[in-house]
Amino acid sequence: MQTWFGKKASGGSPPPSPRKDRSGLRVGIPKVLNVWSTSQFWVGFLRDLGIESENIVFSSDTSEEQGREFGKGRGTVDCCYPVKSISGHYGELIFGQKKKINIILSPMIYSLPSFMRGHVSETLACTRVMAGPENIKAGFMKESDVFADNGIKYASPFLSMAEPEVVPKQMYDCLKDIFGVDLAECEHAVEAGYRELRAFNKKMRDASREIMAWCARENKPCVLVLGRPYHMDPGIGHEIESDLQAHGYPIVWLQYLPIDDDLMNWIFGEEIKAKKIRSALDISDVWTSSNSSNTNEILWGAKVAARFPWITCVLRLSSYECGMDQPTYTPTQKIVEAAGTLFFKFGDLDSTKPAGSIRIRIETIVHYLAKYSDQIIQKKLVLLPPDCPLLAGKEKTLAAVASNEK
Repeated sequence: MQTWFGKKASGGSPPPSPRKDRSGLRVGIPKVLNVWSTSQFWVGFLRDLGIESENIVFSSDTSEEQGREFGKGRGTVDCCYPVKSISGHYGELIFGQKKKINIILSPMIYSLPSFMRGHVSETLACTRVMAGPENIKAGFMKESDVFADNGIKYASPFLSMAEPEVVPKQMYDCLKDIFGVDLAECEHAVEAGYRELRAFNKKMRDASREIMAWCARENKPCVLVLGRPYHMDPGIGHEIESDLQAHGYPIVWLQYLPIDDDLMNWIFGEEIKAKKIRSALDISDVWTSSNSSNTNEILWGAKVAARFPWITCVLRLSSYECGMDQPTYTPTQKIVEAAGTLFFKFGDLDSTKPAGSIRIRIETIVHYLAKYSDQIIQKKLVLLPPDCPLLAGKEKTLAAVASNEK
């Protein structure tokens, strides 16, 4: 019977649909490019969608063997080796798993959630890196759809990760049919992903602070690596920093430098008071075109290295023919060397790098570290305020450190 004057349901969002069981799905993620700095986001996101931890599969580190076995015949034209190497990672996830992958998730990251956001113009990713997944995908589609042939769904969401408020919609648009998710699920999962990423970054920054505090207490040098996130991949960065660490010098990566207020005020406070810079993360005094996230961080890391006393050496890593890095070589070196900090550049890293030449250069770096570190530390100490926060509560004060070395 029709009811003419019955109450209608109030407006608003429809009730959420029942959560789908995704525990059996296996998701493969190529461990390439900016996945190196956002991996924990993807872990948190997928776990929140109900993917079991053991079913989140990252490809292995880049290697020549990986490329030969899994990427042969799938290459595309690109002078950037970190992009070209993706072929091997895709192939490994498709052909090299004992247990089949159901979905390959390879994000196209347009902007990055950098700690420098708000202090620079933009935090964009390299356009070649951003488009890399689609570039390499073409190599697996030229004769037939290799993904479909192997029963694998391919997902490549285009993401502005520097703007968390737009990411849920971007994820939903790409993944709604692949994962069967609704917008509300995407919103919740994205929040979980950012939460995991923030927690991981804090853990890494805390670990770096511990290393730097040890160097301050013991008056020992450490080495800062200026590079892009994917240079942490042994097949891209050739483990140069590991070889150096084997000689007893602690290594800190710029992506995980501590940014605690007390330390930043100690390093940059006087310049902020003098209005030379707006904040500790401001790089406008050395780099006006602050749009590229990784470039911004490299320039800022150079500024930290020039000021922090116990960073006595900088390793600058860059891949062969990197158009984004080339304009920064001279500015970075000038900043680092302004206070006498040692600077060594490996600017042509590619698929091959003679081990012998690396070994000789490492021995050269070790020689200069041993010879000049003490005087570099003293030279930079006199330029900073006396109360170092890394030495707070310790019997050894900064003034004592300086006087003991005289």
